[in-house]
Amino acid sequence: MAYSPAASTRGRTAAGVGGRRRRALLFPALLAVLIGAVLLNAGLGAVPIGPAQVVAVILRHLGITLDVPVIAQEEAVLWSIRLPRVALVLLVGAGLGTAGAVLQGVFRNPLADPSLVGVSSGAALGAIVAIMAGVAPFGSATLPVAAFAGGMFATLAVYGFARHEGRTEVVTLILAGIAMNAITGAMMGLLTFIADDRQLRSIVFWSLGSAGGATWRTVLAVLPFISAGLVLLPRWGWALNLLVLGEREARHLGVETERTRFLLIGLSALMTGAAVSVAGIVGFVGLVVPHIVRMLAGPDHRTLLPASALGGAVLLLSADLVARTVAIPRELPLGVVTALAGGPFFLWLLHRTRREHGGWA
Repeated sequence: MAYSPAASTRGRTAAGVGGRRRRALLFPALLAVLIGAVLLNAGLGAVPIGPAQVVAVILRHLGITLDVPVIAQEEAVLWSIRLPRVALVLLVGAGLGTAGAVLQGVFRNPLADPSLVGVSSGAALGAIVAIMAGVAPFGSATLPVAAFAGGMFATLAVYGFARHEGRTEVVTLILAGIAMNAITGAMMGLLTFIADDRQLRSIVFWSLGSAGGATWRTVLAVLPFISAGLVLLPRWGWALNLLVLGEREARHLGVETERTRFLLIGLSALMTGAAVSVAGIVGFVGLVVPHIVRMLAGPDHRTLLPASALGGAVLLLSADLVARTVAIPRELPLGVVTALAGGPFFLWLLHRTRREHGGWA
């Protein structure tokens, strides 16, 4: 068959229209799924509560009263236990999803992820060191600050090893991340060996991930850190688009590459550190969500970052629902659930990337 420029143009136009339609529907769809996930997580459990009662309790605490009967037990369970957990998981999922999308853009690597490149394990180690030291110079913000410091150090170390002659080597990045995870894992093992019973329970919590200790106090403690990243990072969507083209190209187009990269990595580490400080190590959210969003709406970071925040919240709420309900009355660690879901996806992604590039260089 002969090549037809008109047919090719029509094909590209149809693809562009389809892409715009998907992008237009993406945010309403994500918001609808997020609302459904919130209602499911708040309603399901040992004490089942209907969606109308969930909405009535939330609105009542916002000063709006609905004519919906809610018994005292339902309101106590919702407001003191489930809603703080839902809010915390939503924040953590949104932060990890956004951090993953940013790191993939900064490193120009579809395999980058807060847990894969050592941010999560470094943040967990920082939090564990703070717990073992028993000091709290920043009050309730001590753990997020310590986790941020650990995550930032791990990120900069991995990034420094992966840089060579002005570019980031994909294979070196992955290997450096594996090495950093091994080092931090060994240090956490050493701290586990010397910890007392109380400290040991905390270390197990950080290692496996859980939202079981959620309270409104913990939500308020991490809200400023994660919110800062969620608000500020989308402003660099255009800069991330240019960084993906290449460092030299981005610099020629007016991007201060080193300063921008440092700010993006710093905010990503801040969000990841805050998330780890309250939920422990929860892997693969930052890897899975940005890829799903790219498949639906394309690689434009101005869309990708806010959509990854919503998608991360949806994914982690779904994982937490499974963790709470699949083995009642026991509760699975949240990090175990996300690893069981994200591990096969990562293997598929490795296979797909290797196939597209004809093998690893």
